[in-house]
Amino acid sequence: MSDTVLLQAKDLEIRFGGVVAASGINIEIMEHKNLAIIGPNGAGKTTFLNMCTGYLKPHAGNIFFDGEDVTGIAPRKLVRKGVARAFQIPQLFTEHTVLENMLMAGAAQARNWAPLTSIDRIAQRAEMVHMLEMIKCAHLADRLVSELPEGQRKLIDIALALALKPRLLFMDEPTSGVASSEKFEVLETISVALHEAKVTAVFVEHDMGIVERFADEVAVWNRGQVLFRGAPGEILKHPDVIRDVIGEEL
Repeated sequence: MSDTVLLQAKDLEIRFGGVVAASGINIEIMEHKNLAIIGPNGAGKTTFLNMCTGYLKPHAGNIFFDGEDVTGIAPRKLVRKGVARAFQIPQLFTEHTVLENMLMAGAAQARNWAPLTSIDRIAQRAEMVHMLEMIKCAHLADRLVSELPEGQRKLIDIALALALKPRLLFMDEPTSGVASSEKFEVLETISVALHEAKVTAVFVEHDMGIVERFADEVAVWNRGQVLFRGAPGEILKHPDVIRDVIGEEL
């Protein structure tokens, strides 16, 4: 395991009117150690992801990626530096096929997109098919996204993120909307694909079973602050975490 600090947040603060969504956020994300972020609704978890991926600019503090200050850099520029994002609701072109979605992502990453270019001619075609194989969705290549259930859409969304060749991937509730019987299978597939691609993951999750099984570390958010951080076995047994975050789920 690497001891490299991949992303570092220093004294992050952001407010929406009179609401403090983040205050004094200081956290390091280590390369090759998957971090789960947990906390009650409104704790500031998604706000943190939005700041780290360029969708929100903090009012104070700095974000460093691989030692470079990337505070406030636009999402597209961050992607090219190696930071990608998968959303709670998959961001897909639903009236296109799975492979067409992948080819468009590959073209965007390679910066060789032109309006009149046929995506069927894109050189990355074999690579995009391989990424679908990584997430066990190659058999869906010719299916329209609109025909797919939520679990498969989540996997395709992750494949699109991997097509951007990130070093760090932020995922907002990757099992949200997925049937309970499919959650572990979906996360297992994602986990194997991320490992193969050597991508570090930070994910927001409400299912403590998923957190316990797939996270190397857990950070607890509440009221815009990081309260605790540590190994899942330690954090998920902490009395304050059980009382304020987990409740009766554990």
